[in-house]
Amino acid sequence: MKLLHLDASSLGQHSVSRELTTAIVAQIAQEHPALDVTYRDLTAHPLPHWAPVVDAASEAAKLGEAVMDEFLAADVVVIGAPMYNFSIPSQLKAWIDRIAVAGKTFGYTENGPKGLVNGKRIIVASSRGGIYSTGPAAGMDFQESYLRTVFGFLGVTDLEFVRAEGVNISAENKTKAIASAHNTIGSLAVKVA
Repeated sequence: MKLLHLDASSLGQHSVSRELTTAIVAQIAQEHPALDVTYRDLTAHPLPHWAPVVDAASEAAKLGEAVMDEFLAADVVVIGAPMYNFSIPSQLKAWIDRIAVAGKTFGYTENGPKGLVNGKRIIVASSRGGIYSTGPAAGMDFQESYLRTVFGFLGVTDLEFVRAEGVNISAENKTKAIASAHNTIGSLAVKVA
């Protein structure tokens, strides 16, 4: 089994999403000792913002191809996606721009667009300073709704969120949110098997 592990948080060792992706990958590796993991740190090695590639032999074209190959080869993709200003970090968006490619991961048909990514499981470790899954701020969640939309557009039907939210409300709330996320992680590997 091949797993692609992506982190996009700029907080380094203080990142909740990085802690959660590490735990998710460890849980899956425990169930699948021969797991082949590819790791990409989108903050330490950011992708440039997308621009049309004119020269197929350029560094930009090679990088885009490498990112696409990693995504297509993976059976499972684990993504650390913190909420920044109600959405995702720009470095994660730059990665998505490399994998959302007509003819590769989606196509246009007479009946509209069709996703071409089948049989892939995506697990998103989401961290949020406030509470956005319910309550008055739910309408400001452009993070999870965007990720559901873009991966659904690509044809992914096996998408799950491990969420730690309200981590900036108080130290107590952060501890509870992270513990709850770790409880969710404990049940993931069974679903991947």
